[in-house]
Amino acid sequence: MGKTNKSESDNGGPRSAESLLQAAQSASRKGPPPVHLWNPPHCGDIDMRIARDGTWFYLGTPIGRPAMVRLFSSILRKDPEGYVLVTPVEKVGITVDDAPFVAQDVEPRDGALVFRTNVDEEVTAGPAHPLRVERDAQTGEPSPYLHVRADLWALIDRKTFYRLVDLGDVHPHDGEDWFGVTSQGAFFPIIPAADLDEAGA
Repeated sequence: MGKTNKSESDNGGPRSAESLLQAAQSASRKGPPPVHLWNPPHCGDIDMRIARDGTWFYLGTPIGRPAMVRLFSSILRKDPEGYVLVTPVEKVGITVDDAPFVAQDVEPRDGALVFRTNVDEEVTAGPAHPLRVERDAQTGEPSPYLHVRADLWALIDRKTFYRLVDLGDVHPHDGEDWFGVTSQGAFFPIIPAADLDEAGA
């Protein structure tokens, strides 16, 4: 992925992070930017990466300002070609190592599980925001995810997943008993009940 550090390229390539940030600030003044409505041309890639732990990097350097990360995350979208930052006039590709967000806390609230992400966004698990757990085929290590919006997911960090397991119970699911959690009336399976002893849950 080529680096882009000019304020605006002369050959139609993507602009710098600073220009994208200005566009995000302008678009956010009246609420969440309607990125799903924008259809600008793809202008190439920008040297920006979201690591598995949720850290954003630009030109290889971590972006240390949470407010800046929140603004960039507000114009993030996943298109068929991959993750992009999108404004009304352009979209640029970025690299995402795993999921673009990280769920860092969970709180049971009135029959629901309310998560807090690394960009300080509150997401309530339920039919509109399901949970899923992927398991490594070789190690069996779980990777749990929470749906945030559109095709964007949050990786649930280890401490939050342990809290989630503490809130779990066994329910029938697809003809067998599963251990999982319930939020807003929806049951989300984590592991077959028969595997609980082996997994040490």
